[in-house]
Amino acid sequence: MFFTKPFAEMSFNDMMLMRAPNINFTHAFTTRFGGVSSGALYSLNLGENRGDEPENVRENYRRLLEALDIPEQELCFTKQVHGTNVRIVSDADRRQLFSPFLYEADGLVTDVRGLPLICFSADCVPVLLADERAGVVGAVHCGWRSTTADIIGKAIDKMVSLGSEPSSINAAIGPAIDICCFETGPEVAQAVTNLLGDECEGVFFETAEGKFMVDLKEALRRRLIQRGLREGNISVSDECTSCNSDRYWSHRKTRGERGSQAAIIVIG
Repeated sequence: MFFTKPFAEMSFNDMMLMRAPNINFTHAFTTRFGGVSSGALYSLNLGENRGDEPENVRENYRRLLEALDIPEQELCFTKQVHGTNVRIVSDADRRQLFSPFLYEADGLVTDVRGLPLICFSADCVPVLLADERAGVVGAVHCGWRSTTADIIGKAIDKMVSLGSEPSSINAAIGPAIDICCFETGPEVAQAVTNLLGDECEGVFFETAEGKFMVDLKEALRRRLIQRGLREGNISVSDECTSCNSDRYWSHRKTRGERGSQAAIIVIG
């Protein structure tokens, strides 16, 4: 059976962040707590497209950077489309909040020190990758379509192109909807089978009603091992965003009335 050290809770003023046990670079997985947004978006909404007031979102980012001791600056994030594009980014890819997106991508990789990478989620799986030896990091948004189309494998390939070796990469699989709540049709189970081959046992099961309960976190963990990561270099959050919708944003639980949390990582 697979075991992992639990993620650690980190507090700064009224902000609550989660930190993976196996990544030493500055990073965090945000929760709903610590921002200034109101109403259905209370309180730490980091999504620009959720109908929030721009000044609230900007203040939420200011607070997040302060909590992580990251200098205020333009960050690197993209328009996520549940695809498989993973982009190697540099300082030229920094973007101001509420400015036009530069491109669509669901994964970002860099070897630039001080460049914060962000991916967003609200049930999908956020994955942070870090190779301290090579000085390369990644942030990947993994919905079921991108997961089964092997976006995580593409992210590993991009890191390798910057000098990483898979056996040196640490991965943190963050809070996301878990097998207890992720009910799907048979097409998702089939896509997981196509990805993992003979190693898909236990990643999903069929219900009496003919639906399938799927564990995307476990599918990603196994795929990372298939791509050369050491099992001991992978940590997995045990929190389900749907079960803990008072603590995390959950698209399914709120039927879309929600904000966005983020996974952030920076070399330095």
